[in-house]
Amino acid sequence: MADETAAPPRVVATAAALELIARLVAHHGPLMFHQSGGCCDGSSPMCYPRGDLIIGPQDVYLGDIGGQPFYIGAAQYASWRHTQIIIDVVPGRGGMFSLEGPEGLRFLSRGRLFDAQELQALEKAGQLMEAPAGRGQ
Repeated sequence: MADETAAPPRVVATAAALELIARLVAHHGPLMFHQSGGCCDGSSPMCYPRGDLIIGPQDVYLGDIGGQPFYIGAAQYASWRHTQIIIDVVPGRGGMFSLEGPEGLRFLSRGRLFDAQELQALEKAGQLMEAPAGRGQ
């Protein structure tokens, strides 16, 4: 039985996303994800070879999906901090620098609001701060 007081994961991936991540890792090696909310579609996380994007103190580490780290910009985090981010895959072209583009697919972020119990567990675990510190690569 799962520990009902454990903090829920901040980011998860669908089976389709995990399958695509595994293919990309096999082809490119270790990956990293970043969701910035900048000039590009804020619902499309970018997928890079690990280390190709410099992670700074304004970036928040949310967790791993498919064994690969996922970061979000602090401004985006401020808007999404009460939300579990669910990474999915849909047909189409992703951001021009994102690795999944040639696959004819793109990663997409969906969200699910945490319930009161989950929020309490996140707060107790120190994971519901205004803007937690980033995590280096």
